[in-house]
Amino acid sequence: MSIAQALNGLLSNPDDPSRPTAPRRLSAALSELQLQSPCLSPASSKLAALTSPCFFHKRFDDAVNLDKVLEEIKDDEWLSHSRLMQTATGVREVSKQLQRRPIKRAVKNVMIVTKARDNHLVTLTRELAEWLLCTPRYGNDLGVNVYVDAKLKKSKRFDSEGLMAMNPIRFSHMLRYWTPDMCWTSPEKFDLVLTLGGDGTVLFTSWLFQRIVPPVLSFSLGSLGFLTNFHYEQFKEHLNRVMGEPGMRVSLRMRFTCTVYRSAGPKTLETVEGEQFEVLNELVIDRGPSSYISNLELYGDDNLLTVVQADGCIFSTPTGSTAYSLSAGGSLVHPDIPAILLTPICPHTLSFRPMLLNDTMALKVAVPRHSRATAYCSFDGKGRVELRQGDHVTIAASQYPFPTVLSRDTEWFDSIGRTLRWNSRGAQQKGWGQTGNSSVDSNEMEANEGFDIDIEENDQADSGFEGSMASGEGHGAPGTASPARKLSLLM
Repeated sequence: MSIAQALNGLLSNPDDPSRPTAPRRLSAALSELQLQSPCLSPASSKLAALTSPCFFHKRFDDAVNLDKVLEEIKDDEWLSHSRLMQTATGVREVSKQLQRRPIKRAVKNVMIVTKARDNHLVTLTRELAEWLLCTPRYGNDLGVNVYVDAKLKKSKRFDSEGLMAMNPIRFSHMLRYWTPDMCWTSPEKFDLVLTLGGDGTVLFTSWLFQRIVPPVLSFSLGSLGFLTNFHYEQFKEHLNRVMGEPGMRVSLRMRFTCTVYRSAGPKTLETVEGEQFEVLNELVIDRGPSSYISNLELYGDDNLLTVVQADGCIFSTPTGSTAYSLSAGGSLVHPDIPAILLTPICPHTLSFRPMLLNDTMALKVAVPRHSRATAYCSFDGKGRVELRQGDHVTIAASQYPFPTVLSRDTEWFDSIGRTLRWNSRGAQQKGWGQTGNSSVDSNEMEANEGFDIDIEENDQADSGFEGSMASGEGHGAPGTASPARKLSLLM
């Protein structure tokens, strides 16, 4: 059963009680596809760069022809509301099942990205590379091919010559070196990318792969670590699981495709396409060194939405919602939610609040020709360029997502709880019957032990606050209470 057959089954006989449920049919179809190819070889799984807009595996390209499905729906004169709903539900179910299924493939080529200017991590890179080279996998007596940064070729700490001396004949071919040009021209060479560092190293990896990105597994060796959820101390257990059974589960984190367009001249409305970047965190447009407030026109699907008057604005992905956008007052957004976060920086009007936009919307930010100052934009904190009068930049959801290997289902909530102390609070008062010394076992306390300061019996017999004090009854003047009564209310 193919996914197309499963989807067709969802659209036919919706009222048949014997028909399996949508999740079961799609799960069965995906299971069959997985059994047909439980472990794909690198040769059969290479991605043809820039040929398929979504870069699905060829099995899924053949199984689901979206244009054909939409054409059939368009020409169906008897399309009912229920069938239209089931079609949309079926597509969502396919997406959900694909995200939940682990990827099982023979990882033959592993790329290691090491944080710059940290010599301690060079030693860990050597340890990791040696283990990957020497650990037998997939029926071979040796491990996998390892690509390390070309700058480590002459590093004494990495000691590539000593590593190759362990097995000169085979390690000389298995230990290789990557360059940024290789990541751009041949991203399909790498089956898995390992990062040693923090979130900045992950962003650098996204910067290296400006088109197709292999699955990325990030070890936490930095400061915060929103994106690094694997502990290096257990790297053997993590990699044995990811490269063997049960495989790896990935989260396809949305990126932006940001394109800068330059004005062709002061007397023409034509523009010329300039720089283009794939952004994982955010695109920031600000006033730069100018003392004037930014004046930017914001368009959505070629419709003018508003004129931004602020120090700038942030267009963030859900992944970047924990970065600059959060500091500027933006919301936390789960990475599985397809949305574009618009967060103003010190807006002129207090009513300009942060908002979430549909990821299908094509945004354009333009500097008006009558603007008194230019603007500056940066892409994940890099590639800062100036936008002059008449220039604009477009923001759209990228067709090249950033796949990160999941450590657990709740890793995003774990990361914001660990790094941001999200909704974390300490006990404000002791529990009933507890002492200040938490080390004392409560079972050792005498059950009939009295309190040194307790409420008087006659005070306990008094009526409640609403009855005695509010009505003016009780001790003392009307509307008041005795000192003992006041103390009892504070206890």
